[in-house]
Amino acid sequence: MFGNRGKHGFGKAGSTVAPTPPLAPALEEKSAKAAAAPAASTNTPIAPGGDRPEKKRRASKKSESYYTTKGQVFTALIDTIDLSQLSKLDIESAREEIRDIVNDIITIKNFAMSISEQEELLEDICNDVLGYGPLEPLLARDDISDIMINGSGSTFIEVNGKVVESDIRFRDETQLISICQRIVSQVGRRVDESSPICDARLPDGSRVNVIAPPLAIDGTVLTIRKFKKDKLTLDQLVTFGSITAAGAIILQIIGRVRCNVVISGGTGSGKTTLLNCLTRYIDEDERIITCEDSAELQLQQPHVVRLETRPPNIEGEGEVTMRELVKNCLRMRPERIVVGEVRGPEVFDLLQAMNTGHDGSMGTIHSNSPRECLSRMESMIAMGGFSLPAKTVREIISGSVDVIVQATRLRDGSRRITHITEVVGMEGDIIITQDIMTFEYEGEDANGKIIGRHCSTGIGKPHFWERARYFGEEKRLAEALDSMETTAI
Repeated sequence: MFGNRGKHGFGKAGSTVAPTPPLAPALEEKSAKAAAAPAASTNTPIAPGGDRPEKKRRASKKSESYYTTKGQVFTALIDTIDLSQLSKLDIESAREEIRDIVNDIITIKNFAMSISEQEELLEDICNDVLGYGPLEPLLARDDISDIMINGSGSTFIEVNGKVVESDIRFRDETQLISICQRIVSQVGRRVDESSPICDARLPDGSRVNVIAPPLAIDGTVLTIRKFKKDKLTLDQLVTFGSITAAGAIILQIIGRVRCNVVISGGTGSGKTTLLNCLTRYIDEDERIITCEDSAELQLQQPHVVRLETRPPNIEGEGEVTMRELVKNCLRMRPERIVVGEVRGPEVFDLLQAMNTGHDGSMGTIHSNSPRECLSRMESMIAMGGFSLPAKTVREIISGSVDVIVQATRLRDGSRRITHITEVVGMEGDIIITQDIMTFEYEGEDANGKIIGRHCSTGIGKPHFWERARYFGEEKRLAEALDSMETTAI
């Protein structure tokens, strides 16, 4: 069905078949590389640092002869398979067909392989043709939160908050950059020497960053921030100890009563995860517009519009910035605006939106504490070239932001919500804040896990109390605050 499998070996069907996306481009790329694979794979892969080749060879489970055999089998497969027919099949059917052809190739060429090696080879080739090659086993694991590839011979993963080295490796730099191109092309972007830095996403929303040579000196660097298949909820965060049950109820109420929320935290602290959790409590009849650099948020409401920035093209034109997106979405009759990550002058437009009838808007920002979050907002407004007095800027911030939620990644790898802080208003030139809940560090156990507790600050009537009463949530809010205070005692 998919090619000629006669007595005289393997050859393409009579005519050349034009590739059909999405499978064909990947196959076509690989056919060019596979011809050179046997020669290339006989060389020892270059260690990223250049000074630890022995360690890299020991870390890899697969020998160089395995990669040589794989290259030969792959070349024969490309010469045999009919791309136009393969692209019409679903993934499982295509996988089965590839397995049949590969088994035939192994039999005819008399490769000396054990059953386990043959199965491993079959799986690897299927991943190369239909997926992301060596990345597939890592992407399939739900316990991995980050995948960090530092050149073709060095892969690290983060499991349970700790970074460990993986034995996964790529055949060579060509294979790695090809997989990177396949990932970024799915979202209409590219990575090459003229455009060596690229942000993208996987179909499940996982965040992808690629930086290629010549900027990456030791080989292409691919970083993937993986999201769990089952999206986390606030209840699960309670189970993990990230926050108490009473604290989770307060966050639910904050999301429900349309408080303007900024989620603050460092890299990898769980800001996007927490933002996803809070958006679950938005009413289903509200129109939500999200603005992101790469679309990661996965809102469950039926009326969601997702917008994404666009980098400039090869001529340096066509760029659409976050600020332009935020400004445009104000014309789209939003009820809530959610900005995935605020990095620059777009913070001013977000604050303006919060202050002009779009209550319940949310965003994330990189900072180490609620007070620093406010300072960073001032700095980012200044970056936009606004020549406003400092007091005016602070008045805009205090009048727009209601709550700051601080997320922190502790040194044991765990993530905790360390502050729920209200922005009360101004006193002179100073923005006044008050903490509703804080996290107190108490020590660590025998296994090195951080021990601490979430404490109430004794605030019996938060600043957003009237807003909660307006939405009929004041009773639940009072119970949560009382419960938190009792627990703290």
